Order: sequence, then C-alpha cells, then structure tokens
Amino acid sequence: MVAYAEPMGNRSRWLGLILVVLVWGSARAQVMEKDVAVPMRDGVLLHADVLRPAAEGRFPTLVYRTPYGKEFALRDYTTFASAVKRGYAVVVQDVRGRYASAGEFRPYQNEGHDGYDTIEWAARQPWSNGDVGTFGLSYPGAVQWLAAVETPPHLKAMVPAMTFSTPRNFFYANGLWDMSWLEWIWEDIASDTRVRKNLPGPRTDEEALAIWPHVSSKMQTKLPLNQVDELKGLAPYYCDWLSHPPDDPWWDWAELRDKYDRVHAAVLNLSGWYDDNYGPEGATTNFLGLMKSRRGEPDPRTHLLMGPWVHGVASTAKTKSGDRQFGPSAVIDYDEVILRWMDHYLRSMENGVEKEAPVRYFLMGSNQWEESSDWPPAAKPVSYYLSQPARLMPAPGNDATSSFVSDPDHPVVNPYSTSGAHDYQQLAKRTDVLVFDSAPLERDLEVTGTVGVDIYVSCDCRDFDLWARLLDVSPDGTALNLMGPGLDVQRASYREIKKGRQLLVPGQIYQLHLDSLITSNVFLKGHRVRVQISGSFFPDFSRNLQTGESEVVSDKMQSAMITIYSGHQHASRILLPVVAR
Repeated sequence: MVAYAEPMGNRSRWLGLILVVLVWGSARAQVMEKDVAVPMRDGVLLHADVLRPAAEGRFPTLVYRTPYGKEFALRDYTTFASAVKRGYAVVVQDVRGRYASAGEFRPYQNEGHDGYDTIEWAARQPWSNGDVGTFGLSYPGAVQWLAAVETPPHLKAMVPAMTFSTPRNFFYANGLWDMSWLEWIWEDIASDTRVRKNLPGPRTDEEALAIWPHVSSKMQTKLPLNQVDELKGLAPYYCDWLSHPPDDPWWDWAELRDKYDRVHAAVLNLSGWYDDNYGPEGATTNFLGLMKSRRGEPDPRTHLLMGPWVHGVASTAKTKSGDRQFGPSAVIDYDEVILRWMDHYLRSMENGVEKEAPVRYFLMGSNQWEESSDWPPAAKPVSYYLSQPARLMPAPGNDATSSFVSDPDHPVVNPYSTSGAHDYQQLAKRTDVLVFDSAPLERDLEVTGTVGVDIYVSCDCRDFDLWARLLDVSPDGTALNLMGPGLDVQRASYREIKKGRQLLVPGQIYQLHLDSLITSNVFLKGHRVRVQISGSFFPDFSRNLQTGESEVVSDKMQSAMITIYSGHQHASRILLPVVAR
C-alpha cells in the first residue's frame, strides 16, 4: 500500500472536482465528487469522496469512515462500487487528522461526535433521501458504534464488523496491555503522521512493513512500556493510553456495554472465531446488549453472524484460517451480506432478511453453518476437572497441586506471528507450561458458546497472569487453538476489576474465573480436550513483572512459583457449553 503523501496545499485543486465514471457492462453511470469538505461542530473540515448514481434523484446513503486513507479503500474494496450499482450514494471519508482531513488524530476519541456530524451532514445533502447506513470492518467498524451511541437521528442501519464492545477487552485484555497496538501504529498509522509532521522514518505503509521485522523486537521487549522511543513525538496518544489502567473511568468514553439503549439503528454484528485479540467477544456482547435493550419489540433489528475467519475483509472469502482448513462453505460474499442488510432496512425490501434466524454461526470441526434464535444456543454445562497426573476428568480427583516457575524475562513466546489456528503441541514441552488433557473422546463433542474456567491458584509474588488456553488435540498430537489469544487470560490483580487493582498476598489461594472464552467447535471422536496453562504469552500481550509494579512504569522483574490446586477442596475446572448432537 502506497501512502497518499501529496501535501494538503496541492490537494486543494481537487476540491469540488466531479468525475463521471462509466461502469462497464452496466447502463448506469457513476458520479464521483472528490475531497468534499464536511464541517464538524468545532469547525474542523474532514474530507470525503462521494459516489452516487448518475441519475437524478435522492438515494439512500452509506457512510464509510477510515483512518487508512479513503483513496486506498476505494482502490482495495469493491463494496463502494457495488453499492452505487445497487442505487446507493456512498460517502468515503478520512477521519480527523488522517490523509485529506484536517485536525489532530487521536485514535477513536473523536469518532463519536465526528461520526454523528458526518451522518447528519450526509442526510442533508440534495442527493440523499435522508436514510443513512454505515458499514466497515475493524477501525471502520468501531467508528460506527462510537457514532451510534450518540444517537444520530438519520442512522437507520449499520454493519460493524470485527470490532470491540469495551476498551477493557480492546486496549487491554482482562488487565493485560495489548501489545499489538505497537504494530498497528507502526504499520498502519505512523507513515501518514510522518508525512504530515515531516518526521524521519518510513513514509509509506510498504516501507513501514518492510522495516517492522528489524524494529519489532526492540519495541516489544522495551520496559517500561511508556519508554518506547520509536513512538515519541509520533504517537503521543500511546503513552496517554498507558497512563490509564483498565479500571480507570477515563475509558468510559469508549465503553459500549452500558449504552445499547441509545442505539436505534438495525445492526448486523459480524465477526470471526479467530478475529485477532478481541475475537468474537465484541460481536456477541453487542448483539446480546441490543437484544436486551430491545426486548419486546416485534423485530429487534439485530443479527449475529460468526464465521471461522481471522481479521479482515479478505478472510471472509477464504476457506482457511491459519493452518486449519474449513472448506468452501466457510466463504461468504461480504459485499452481498452488507447490501442485503441495507436493502432491507434502508429500502424496505422483503429480501429474505426478515425470515432469517437472528443468529448464524459456523461450527468448526463439522465445518457447517448453524442457525439459532438465541446466542448462545441451548447447551448443557459440562465440567472437566483438572486432576493429577495432568488430566481433565469428569469428576474431581484427589487433592493435588501442580507448579511451574514463570519468568517474565524469559516468557512463553507465541511461535506464530499470524492469526488463526496453529499447532501448539510443542509448548507442552516447556517447563513453564502445564497441560491437562481429557481422555480420547468416545463420540463427537460440540462446544458452542462461552467456556468458563475456574482455577484455584497461589503465587509467591504480588501479581501474575493466568493463561488458560483451550485446544483441540488430534490423535496425531496436533493441538489447535480455538480462538486468538486475549479471551483466555486473567491478570490476578484485576480479578475483580470493579474493585480496582488488588495485589496478592503471597501464598494465599485465590479462585480466578475466566468467562470470555467464546467458540463453536466439534471435538471429533478420538480427539482430546486440552487446557494449556502458563503465566505469559508474548509478544501478543504485555508481561506481568510479578513484583506488584506495573510494566507501564517499571522494568524490574522477578521469577515466581505459580501453583495450581485441584481436587475436591479446590475443584479447578473448565466448564464447557455442550450442545446435544
């Protein structure tokens, strides 16, 4: 991807220029208006490209807002042209402080008001009929939610894909800092910032991507986290984020979970089981929140679509995620999914959406789509208890302990740099990793919904992280993860986040509960269920220093002995939502 690096002064000649482009093979022409100024309430001008059918009239309007450059979005995605052919006007806008738009870029923080203002601006234009929809994936998905909770009157439908529900599982994950923000800033954001501020370093995304392997280790291993020199002057918001721990009310501006009653648009929630670090939690939580806020309505106007994909539009057209093959049925037509939703809720078309089950999810293992009127579908909670020697059993065994030494200076390292399903069987050989396996299954076992983990644990330190990863182990030993890292971890000091940070008493036994592991998978006959426990998973997430000090402001580390308790007195277990087959 080449950054649009033309200075703003040279871009002014494009303002107001209208290009008419004929769509080959169609009798319909497309009008494009470049760099249209959209005023925000504080006077800052954001710029957008507007595409619409050449015919006279007013059209339902779709808004797409991006920090990654509208020029690149128009080049890389087919949704815009497909929408115009379908009879929509489309507004493709650079968010504040990015590419053609003025102002200061502070990720996510201005998107609520700016999104509201853009939606209402679009509804007032002479080519708009006043009915507005929004769509987009990742950051372009997040901006939809942040605008929707501001309740713009003309927002009628939205398709936010692969995005978040709470900053506590987006910037952080149950108390741990998400280290992927470093790569995101370096590869996706910093190039345009360097151009705008005339800073040294790579000025295109291709250059940044090529350099990342040479700078990533230094940046990721740097302690304290707020001393990453490569981002100073380039991304001041990064240290601002770090200055606010996960329990800080400052984050409430990005919290969606208590604001669903403010959202009146029809919402299709779309995500993937392997969607990066926040995974399926955002889509499922947002769906359930909307359903609750709209209880009693004949049509709650919200659906949930969950596939076996990694992050990104392109993944929805692939049959494979990581090393796991799901077959041709895993593919969807992303454009068609969006436009069918818009056709129904913006144009009142009876196109089958009204007859579909609210929930459609891909069941891994059997590799087929399932439908349900609810999420999660009806399931029976089945406990597997951690037992010795290193087993998952249907009932608690004798009281026992299992211990390992967690050393943050030599953390458990994720051997894979890409998302998706991978074989983690080699990690079982590490002395700082514990694995607990079930017996080979005598019949297929479908697990769909939220997996619960209750672990009784102590440590000879003031704080530690507990990773409890769920794996599907084949007869040949292949051990595949069922979700990206981040849902399957709990920082002990944030075990009750509403009470703030609570450091541990060394040697005291605590019950840690993980309740964000979400999946849909058939463990096939002969396979085993595995729980993999460790104190770190790096560099996906930050390391717990285990001293009681935060890695944000300290570089002092200590090794610690972590002890897992099992048996009748301390019944550590994994609780699987088992669906009858």
